[in-house]
Parts: sequence; C-alpha cells; structure tokens
Amino acid sequence: PYGVFDSSEALGHRMAVLSQLNVLVKEWIQEVSLEKNMPSNLAETVGGHVYTFGSYRLGVHNRGADIDALCVAPRHILREDYFSSFVDKLRAQSEVSELRSVPEAFVPVIKMNFDGIEIDMTFARLALKVRSDLQGATQEAWEGHSHGLSQNIFLFFRNDPLLLKNLDPKCVRSLNGCRVTDEILNQVPNKDTFRLTLRGIKLWAKRHGIYSNVLGYLGGVSWAMLVARVCQLYPNADASQLIQKFFLVFSNWQWPQPVLLKKPEDVGLGFPVWDPRLNVSDRFHHMPIITPAYPQQNSTFNVSRSTLEIMKAEFKSSRQICDDLVVGKVGWDKLFETPNFFAKYRHFIVLEASSSSEEDQLEWYGLVESKVRHLVGNLERESIELAHVWPTTYPSQLKGQEKTCCYWFIGLIIKNVVEQNHLDLTTPIRNFTDIVMRSAHTIKIWKDGMKVEACYKRRKQLAKYLPPNERYKLKSERNVVKKRVVSSSDGDNLLNNNHNEESQQQQNQQQSGNLEDTEDQQHISDQQQQQQLSNTNTSSSSDSNSKVMISSSPSTEDKNAVQPPLKRTKTSEIELRNGLQIS
Repeated sequence: PYGVFDSSEALGHRMAVLSQLNVLVKEWIQEVSLEKNMPSNLAETVGGHVYTFGSYRLGVHNRGADIDALCVAPRHILREDYFSSFVDKLRAQSEVSELRSVPEAFVPVIKMNFDGIEIDMTFARLALKVRSDLQGATQEAWEGHSHGLSQNIFLFFRNDPLLLKNLDPKCVRSLNGCRVTDEILNQVPNKDTFRLTLRGIKLWAKRHGIYSNVLGYLGGVSWAMLVARVCQLYPNADASQLIQKFFLVFSNWQWPQPVLLKKPEDVGLGFPVWDPRLNVSDRFHHMPIITPAYPQQNSTFNVSRSTLEIMKAEFKSSRQICDDLVVGKVGWDKLFETPNFFAKYRHFIVLEASSSSEEDQLEWYGLVESKVRHLVGNLERESIELAHVWPTTYPSQLKGQEKTCCYWFIGLIIKNVVEQNHLDLTTPIRNFTDIVMRSAHTIKIWKDGMKVEACYKRRKQLAKYLPPNERYKLKSERNVVKKRVVSSSDGDNLLNNNHNEESQQQQNQQQSGNLEDTEDQQHISDQQQQQQLSNTNTSSSSDSNSKVMISSSPSTEDKNAVQPPLKRTKTSEIELRNGLQIS
C-alpha cells in the first residue's frame, strides 16, 4: 500500500536499462583504447563493466527509486576520459536526459535519467594490465586473458582489499560503494528478514523527513547498517519484531558510541580509516556508523548536532508508537504517518534557489542542496538551539517559475531568548552564500540568473510559498504546546506551558490584540523550558522584504544594517540585523 515494491514490469525495465548502459560502457572503453593506439584485437578484450550498489544491489529499492551504479574500467582509461568522452557519448543517446557530471565531488559522479530511470554512476579504474604479448595469439589465449580479467574483478567483489593497492583515493571511495553493500549482506543472519525490515525502516525514515545524507540525516547505506546491527542482536526475530527492536535499541543508544557490524581491520595499505584514537577529527563526529569494508569510514560525517537531536526525537516517539502498537492501541499506519513539520516551529528560514532555465536549475538545485548542511552548522554556532531542515522542496507558486525556482524550509528554535536583545543571522547566512558562490565558480557551473536567497519568516508568513493544498499545515495543532505570557506580581513575565487550556489561550490572545508567543516549543525535549522575561522588550521594522541574496554580481553591504531605535512592545522580540527579525 505504500509503493515500496517495484512491479515485475518495472523491475524488467531496470534490468534492460542497466544492460544498455553496460553495452555503452564497453563500446566507450573500446573507442578510447583505440584512440590510445591499442591494437584493435586487444581493444576488443579489455572489458569494462557496470556494477550496481546501494538499495538496488541490496534488493530493497522502492518504486521509482534511482540506481547507484559503478563503472569499472582498466587502468589505461582515465577519470578525465570518463568525464569527457563518456559524457559526450551519453549526451548523444536519445534515452538520456537531465545529464550532469560532478567531477569535483567527494565521490565524483555522473547523474542522468536513462529511459525514465534516475542513475548515479561513479567511476573506478582497477590496476589490471592488458598483456602486450597477446598480439597475434590464438583465440584460446584471448579467451584465457579475458577470463583472467573477469576473475580479478570477481576477486575484488569478494571484498579482497589487496586489489585496492596503488589505487587513488577517489577510486577507492567509488569502489567502496559495492564492497560495503556486499559486506552488509554478509554480516546479517537472515537476508530476507533483513530486506523486509529495511524496507519498513526506509519508508518510516522518508515519511518522517530524516532520509537524506546530503542534508545531514542518514542515507540508504547508513539505515541499512543500523538495521543490520539490530538483525545481529536479534537473529531469530521476524521483520515486525525487528522494527520494534530497532526503535528500542536506537532510542537508548549512547551516541557518539559507534555502530559497528564487525571489528575494524587494517591490512596495511595506508588508507585512512575511522579511528578517534588516532584521528582528532573523528572525535567530533556526532553519530558514527562505521562501514564494514576496508578502509572503514564513518558514513554519517554529515550529521550535525541539530540533525542528531531530530533523529533521536523520532526514535523516541516511534518507540512509544511501537509500544502502543503491541497492546493494540494503534495500527501500523500510525508509525508511518508524516508529522506536521510546520506546526512544530514558529520561526523559519526560507531558502530559495532559482535560475533562468530548467537546465540551469537542475545543476543549481543540486549544488545549493549539497551546501545546506553548512548553513545549519553556521546557525548552530550562533544562538540557534536547533535548525531543522525539511528535506522536501517546494516549487515556486508563481506561474512560469515552477521549474526554475524552489524552496527549502528550516525550522528554528532559539536559545537564550531573553538574554539577548539582538540576534544577528547575517553572518551565518552570508557565509553560506559565499560557500555556494565559491563552489559554483570552482566547478564552473555558474551562469547568469542563478540566485540563492535566504530570509526569515514566521510560520503565518509561509502561505505564499506553499501550494494551496498544503497550507492547512500552517495551522496550530493540539500537539503543539502553546505558551502564554502571564504577568507576575513583581512585574516579570513568565512563560507558562498549558496544553489543556490551548483554546482559551487563543481567545485571550485575540482579545489582547493577537499577543504573540515568545518562545518555540522544545519539541525534542522531555521538559518544557521555564524562563523569566524582562519587562523591557524590543522591536524592529518589518521583515517582509528582508533577504540575504547572492547573484552574479559581487555582494555589497546592506544599507539597512543599522536598525532604528528600539521601541517597547508587549511582546518579546529578537531583532536580526540586516533587516531580518524574529518577533
């Protein structure tokens, strides 16, 4: 009912696409070999192959999911060839659309849509040499050599780390996708139970907005390793039991204690492995989940303090749902309900990425998304208790801009609200836009019309960014604890949480001129904050036109950086310089 299983027709189509792609790779390697003056009979036997990894290789891909693939080539084929002549060959195929290459990525990749299937394909060249003494040899000798190449590749996929010797780090990272996937399957006691459990957890993570490695949550391989660990702990449990045990285990996990499927090994090839005893940077990882294949790495280095807290809260709340499920209070549908992200916060940053054309937007969107986690890190270094990025992007609601403009929403919880009259978010936002600008120029994708804008908005101001059928999410819900300001005898204002009197509070607020709340609900905390507010509060001008923007022209200092004199109001407000304001 959730669309997690592919139909037999769709599965057949995926296999046909991979077969076509494999043929293209072999043709391309043969063409490049001939260009490098290799004899034609030799060029026909050097091979090359496309392997899958990730969810598709694990057997848990869902309907419409992309395919992670790896192009393996002999060592005379260079990465520069892959990102030039092979990209040109793909561009000439009628089945290929939305083609874009990212050679400067941590794991260099070509992204494409091949006959309706999204494919991310990395590249690795193995240290396999074609023998020069085969020129003029018999057919039997050629077949023997070709079989030898296949055997070497087969040994590699049996997780032989010695085949990594003399490879450059980018090749190792590309190869590890397949090697890690295979090793995960090797470490679970029952593969079928593991697959069914993983399908359920992946569906849950996507519905709860925490499935995105690029945004600082967990990607597919990390969720697979967490599920594999639970399968190891409960080898005889069925899938429904394992899902419940999953939330039991990880709602109590003492992060940053690492999750390991096997004891790390060092085969002496000199590649860096995750080890906080030796590597200082590894000590600062918030949620280490360590890959089981050499060289062992932390698959979750993108996780931030905020995203960890968000995931811990989801583990905890879902554990409670599972407890209710066991006693029959709720059904499985409750576990897979999507929470109302917008009702959790009062303060938001709206991040907008726009371009002049659909083709430009495809590249620009990917670049901006890959840098959003840097914005979260910048905000955490300011007075932001938590920055929650919702992974779903929304297209522009303006006619004609649906495919050239999109929005991300970041919910904010402010810490030490009453101790600061001023909260300046100009610096973290400008640092973020500078990072995007530098990256765009470094990888040479910058074009006129590409813009990224960030602006502060209150929840009630988000309606124009959402489609009409989703604007109901902006309304307050019963599970969002309201706080009202109560005047005490000594003149201080106290923040009082009162869930049972929510409707009465709303009436009081309307009667008193729509008195605004003064603090976010700490939705990931077990206890609500109780704070005293000073009688002296501040306000500033409207934020309706305030944005921090980066465009093709150099940024200039905002003339409105200095705010007008502060005024007294009935509500506590946080003023953001550069025109940004939280009230």
